[in-house]
Parts: sequence; C-alpha cells; structure tokens
Amino acid sequence: MLGRGIVLVLLMIIPSITPVFALTELERASIGDPKLVNAFGAPIGNKINVDQQIQIAADITNNQEKSQKFNYLVQIKNSEDMIVKIAWFSGELNPHQKWNTSVFWVPQDAGEFTAEIFLWEGFPVNHKALAESVNIQISIS
Repeated sequence: MLGRGIVLVLLMIIPSITPVFALTELERASIGDPKLVNAFGAPIGNKINVDQQIQIAADITNNQEKSQKFNYLVQIKNSEDMIVKIAWFSGELNPHQKWNTSVFWVPQDAGEFTAEIFLWEGFPVNHKALAESVNIQISIS
C-alpha cells in the first residue's frame, strides 16, 4: 500500500513541475510581416533606387509571460554574400507585446541584396536568438 501511495504522489507532483506548453529558446519572440517601407511607414515593395532611403521593418512579438529585452538586428548582404550594412535597435517588450520596428538603409550601389532580420537577447555580447531569422530580397537599380 505504501508503494502505491508514493507512486500516486509522484505522479501528482511531476506534471506541476514541468509546464506543458514551455517555450523553446526560439519561440520566446517572433518576427512577422517583414517589409520595406518609406520614412512614413508606407510599404514600398522591393524595387529600390540607389540613394533612396528605406526602412527594413517587421512586427516583433514577445510570446512570454515576462518582459524581454531585445536587439532587432538587420544585416544586409550583396549578391557576393558580403555584408554591406549592419544596423540594430535595442529595446524591451512587455509580456505579449507586439511592436513594429525598423532600421534604415541608403543603398549606395545597384544590385541584388538580402536583408537578414534577427531578434537577439543581447548584442554584441550574449547574442542568444529569441526567434527564427527572416530574409527580404531587395533589388537596387
């Protein structure tokens, strides 16, 4: 009888220790609706002119029950996979807060580019990812 009682107590304790819907490291936040916009936030597509200022924007969401510090980092690479621009913005999101943020870029050369958007906990130290990165293809003429 005593053995059955211990097993029953353990079965009751274990589920309360391990949350059923725990977030993985890359689910703590999310990046959605990445796009290129002008200074007023209006979408401009991905056909851009040299010397045209653009904003690389996305909605970021904190999927947690606690506040989360973040670094919104955008890395722009040319067709030869060389980085031509790195820009970032730091802040803090409240629990379940969704926010649209952006960084700007003024392309100096024509060509095909890729903007890689990252959401990290720290930068440049402790750069743990909070979400999967996303990409935007950009044509500069």
